[in-house]
Amino acid sequence: MTALRYQTVGDVAEFIRGITFKPEDRVEPYSDGSIVCMRTKNVQRELDQNDLIAVPETFVRNNTKILQQGDILVSSANSWDLVGKCCYVSQLGYKATAGGFISILRSKSKCDSRYLYHWLNSPITQHKVRHCGRQTTNISNLHVERFLKLELPVPSLEEQRRIAAILDKAGVICWKQQQALTLADDFLRSTFLEMFGDPVLNPRGWKQVKLSELIRPKDKINYGVVQPGESLTDGIPIVRVGDFGNLEINKASLKKISPEVEKNYKRSRLVGDEILISCVGSIGLVALVDQGLQGMNIARAVARVPLRDDIVREFVAYALKSRSCQNHFRKETRTVSQPTLNISLIAETPITLPPLELQQKFELAVRKAKSFIHKQIAQKQKAEELFASLCQRAFRGEL
Repeated sequence: MTALRYQTVGDVAEFIRGITFKPEDRVEPYSDGSIVCMRTKNVQRELDQNDLIAVPETFVRNNTKILQQGDILVSSANSWDLVGKCCYVSQLGYKATAGGFISILRSKSKCDSRYLYHWLNSPITQHKVRHCGRQTTNISNLHVERFLKLELPVPSLEEQRRIAAILDKAGVICWKQQQALTLADDFLRSTFLEMFGDPVLNPRGWKQVKLSELIRPKDKINYGVVQPGESLTDGIPIVRVGDFGNLEINKASLKKISPEVEKNYKRSRLVGDEILISCVGSIGLVALVDQGLQGMNIARAVARVPLRDDIVREFVAYALKSRSCQNHFRKETRTVSQPTLNISLIAETPITLPPLELQQKFELAVRKAKSFIHKQIAQKQKAEELFASLCQRAFRGEL
């Protein structure tokens, strides 16, 4: 076992805040005088370089805010369960910076950047970082002073690189499982477009309605619990944005809250057949509720959409995931302290409505794909559990 020597995050890394700007300040990416600006949506397991935005480079008044290879992007203002989410920055082919809701963690010479990333991304550290957040009504802000005081084991650089190399190899297994899930989702998106065409162009001339017109009678779209409090072992589970994944909800890590708190939010209690949409922080994620979630509730950052019985949920879910609906969400997003999509704007989302028989045909395609997806999810969860165990051993000096 390696003898451990601990230092604080502030000792081994520099913390750099992102830049602030207004929506109207955005310019065309890669245009003259522009710089790409990463947002919370870009901070995924890997840096998501799709749908990039840019601002004039004059907004970057300090060169330390320009991203370098080896930087770690950290979500520093988000829903509670996503504060601290991080990704590693490999070599970029363009100049980039970080937006105001994320920050840059840049390792100093005494700390290997991949080692620091794996420590920060490990489940135990992520749990600690979330509890460095200051909760407000809608979001949690990273308490930077507390974060920088977190301690991590810092062996020699040679030992750090050895550990990082082991975790890199193990992480590839988790990444491949996620890639398989992404490919399955891409297949269903392609099937949707093939069957229904582009919802914006509506080539078949189908009726277009507002999402609110598809809601179950005497029900409505609503948010969930505003201040859920501490997690309990025997409380009522709630679904948060971090529990979304590939149209499914990950039930393994649901937070449980006091029944006394939950009883004040009966209208957002899940029946077991709704659609959920993320509406704070990571905007526009979509998931289907199954009977296994019946009686549970949702967090304030999640919107519950109860559809009529004559509407196929799988069709509406993929319509909401389409580029046209996602563009509607982005256009209607309000940014005060955190990107937010309110209920009335969700209700206005335009949905092109094909015949029921065609919706049901798509539903069958989704259900056929689900057996493969569920198998991949189970394999992914097993791989992540093994990886988490390996991380614990690594940062206890047992590798």
